[in-house]
Amino acid sequence: MKLASTLATAALLGLVAVPTLSLAKDAPQTTVSSSPGKVSATRTHTLKATVTAIDVAKREVTLKGAKGDPVPMTVGPEVRNLDKIKVGDAIVVRYKENLSLSLKKDGKELVAANETVGAARAPVGAAPGAAAAQQIEVTADVIAMDPKTQIVTVKGPQRTVDLVVQDPAQFKLIKVGDQIQAVYTQALALSVEPAKK
Repeated sequence: MKLASTLATAALLGLVAVPTLSLAKDAPQTTVSSSPGKVSATRTHTLKATVTAIDVAKREVTLKGAKGDPVPMTVGPEVRNLDKIKVGDAIVVRYKENLSLSLKKDGKELVAANETVGAARAPVGAAPGAAAAQQIEVTADVIAMDPKTQIVTVKGPQRTVDLVVQDPAQFKLIKVGDQIQAVYTQALALSVEPAKK
């Protein structure tokens, strides 16, 4: 399976709410690995912007990405150390997402979805920064297979999705009655780098 179709599958399963940022971002780095009955894909993005204006009292920050468009933001009270950010500082956001699919032969697990979230913020007085992570795990039943198109239809707790299995060897391992376990993880880290002198 290719990452694009794998992540699209995750979105269709209702797993993914990928943030859209109007800042400049690099070309994502993608890695895919597979073994019989398993596939894992990871995509990493780095977004960068420069602080062009800041009003600490109003908690407003304006950022400019590589495209040059200003992006005004209101910063909530949960963001600590806002007074340490200066015009010219670089805001760096690193965003990583991973989707792993595992085949469960003769599946007997309950079809379900579970979500875990976590967050951390910079200590009082430290350089501004934050991190957040989310993991969603879904178990779905294989309910149909089409050998001609190599499409596997899976039914999760909320919807039914067609998966295109591009590797014929992987497709041969799957049968109706098996289960697919999908684990989607996304992590975001934000840091502020001082303005260059």
